Amino acid sequence: MAKVLIPTARLELVLQTPNEVLTWVASLPPADRAEVSPEWIARVRLTPDGDPWALSYTVVDRATGAAVGGCAFKGPPNAAGMVELAYGIDPPHRGRGLATEVAGALTEFAFADSRVRIVRGHTKPENTASARILEKCGFHKVGEVIDPEDALVVRWERGPTERVASPDVSPSVAHE
Repeated sequence: MAKVLIPTARLELVLQTPNEVLTWVASLPPADRAEVSPEWIARVRLTPDGDPWALSYTVVDRATGAAVGGCAFKGPPNAAGMVELAYGIDPPHRGRGLATEVAGALTEFAFADSRVRIVRGHTKPENTASARILEKCGFHKVGEVIDPEDALVVRWERGPTERVASPDVSPSVAHE
């Protein structure tokens, strides 16, 4: 099967296989592994290769070829046309705008699917850096909600016509 890539100016988001996702989760330190949704892991186990909505992506720095983080959708578009994104950049690579590039690329990828009407993100209330990332990507703050997996979070949403502030986002998708 062809490898699914979402390219950006400096990164490639490379779709993982179910086995790669499960191996990655197993390799996480216990505290990080505890943050991974058991429901999502159960879905990964049932997912065929190549599903961009159910599997995670490795964030690869194009200049070095190094993995610098990960990202995913939390599932396919629901009946209302909503998808939720998640992203993280490894600590040594933070502060360079990579998370903004990732969130923007996932958002544009989602809106390339005609079923998607809203892209949603959640941040922990104290995580101002992640909130700023979503703001840069054109998201607006909806308010605080209780998420069944993450407890109290701030909900952010963006519709397809809302402006992307980040110039480093490319909506194209490549298949290798």
